[in-house]
Amino acid sequence: MIVEMLLGALFVCGTVALTLAAYFLMRLIMGGEAEGHEKELASSVIFRISALHGLILALVFAQEMVEYQQLKYEMATEAGAIADIYYDAARYGEGFKAPIQQAISAYVSQVIDGEWQSLADKGRLSNEAWAFWDKAYQHVLNLVPADKRQESLRSQMLERLHDVSQSRTKRESNVADSIDSIFWFAALSGVIFIALAYYAYPPRRRNLLLLCLFGAYTGIILFLIYAFSNPYQPPAALAPGPLERVQEQINASPATGL
Repeated sequence: MIVEMLLGALFVCGTVALTLAAYFLMRLIMGGEAEGHEKELASSVIFRISALHGLILALVFAQEMVEYQQLKYEMATEAGAIADIYYDAARYGEGFKAPIQQAISAYVSQVIDGEWQSLADKGRLSNEAWAFWDKAYQHVLNLVPADKRQESLRSQMLERLHDVSQSRTKRESNVADSIDSIFWFAALSGVIFIALAYYAYPPRRRNLLLLCLFGAYTGIILFLIYAFSNPYQPPAALAPGPLERVQEQINASPATGL
């Protein structure tokens, strides 16, 4: 928590310092006080750059929030599919449930204990988790239904295993779609250009305070975008809560077959 707070403070203080540095550099280059027509032109430039800059930040922030919420939805979908497979295996028949349930239980444990950290460190899914998924898939494929009930349960388990596979693929693509360095170039350029255009206004205490407020708020937005850009790493790391709850249910179930 302390590290996250320090990182947020670094973003805020950094943008404030960048704003003031650009402002005073432009004042030094231009020299003297600006005339009336210069202030009008500066105001016009500030308005246009600010509009584009704000639009870029808003679009990227909204995109990161949507992807973050989508990951939470996919994780809940995967957890529901895992629970369905596990309990459908028990419904299929006492003599067939153990291999499927063992593979599914091992898969969940591997995702929680190994894959989540692998996504944070390498941005890659765990090969071990894929192996356990494939093992469960093979066991379900090898089932030979004896009646309509078993045929329906087998079909449902295969469908839910496909749902798990799709959720896994989306989980990995969420890391691959992280923010490109071009965005940070555009965002920081906007801060600099806006600050440069304020050179026409004298460095009075109130004016400097307003510049600091602009830099601080921009820093907060940039920090939030950075935080949500990788949901597997702090400061906005997303815990596999739904999968952990499914694991607890599986471990507490009398039908574990283990």
